[in-house]
Amino acid sequence: MAKILIIVTNHATLGTTEEKNGTYAPEITHAIAVFEKAGASYQIASIQGGAAPLYGEDIEDGVNDVVLANEAFKAQIANTAVASDIDFAEFDAIFYPGGFGLLSDLAENADVAAKVAAEWEAGKVLGAVCHGPAGLLPITLSNGEKLIADKHVTCFTREEEIDFGTLPNIPFLLEESLARNAGIYSKVAPWKEYVITDGKLVTGQNPASAHAVGEQMMALLN
Repeated sequence: MAKILIIVTNHATLGTTEEKNGTYAPEITHAIAVFEKAGASYQIASIQGGAAPLYGEDIEDGVNDVVLANEAFKAQIANTAVASDIDFAEFDAIFYPGGFGLLSDLAENADVAAKVAAEWEAGKVLGAVCHGPAGLLPITLSNGEKLIADKHVTCFTREEEIDFGTLPNIPFLLEESLARNAGIYSKVAPWKEYVITDGKLVTGQNPASAHAVGEQMMALLN
């Protein structure tokens, strides 16, 4: 049975504002629904551990509300494991759900990035959706190259940031950072499902892509 490590943010607001933020609930719940349907297990971790902030819990789509109500999920999200205490080698895949909070911690955390780099080089599957690909930015491989330097990736777009009204308050524009650092960056029209699979790396553009990212990760694992 495959084991998935889900890495979430500890940052609870939108940038330096007071607006509630963290991990966008539908992006973690829809992926988890796919993982569980495929028979995989998961563990949720963060840099600091403890309760992980969520937003978007009010979305009732028959998946988000169901997973959020699951006792096992509630226990994990309320007490995430400390990433530095975990042996990443025990997992078959690593997944970064999105949410603006991630731009303020995982996007620059060298310790988590180093642990993920080791597992990538060991052949593990790596997935990220929406703002989740920000977690890929600090990952440097043993040859000194960035993991994404020769990879095709996608993420939440500038147009989607504008539609969402977040552009003035986010720490940086993820699309620009990925476009400057990745081998290829691409996107489709706002809010459409879009997933890129490049080797064992899977990235999705937006919340609508979370389910498909989960499916692509499981396809690689199987």
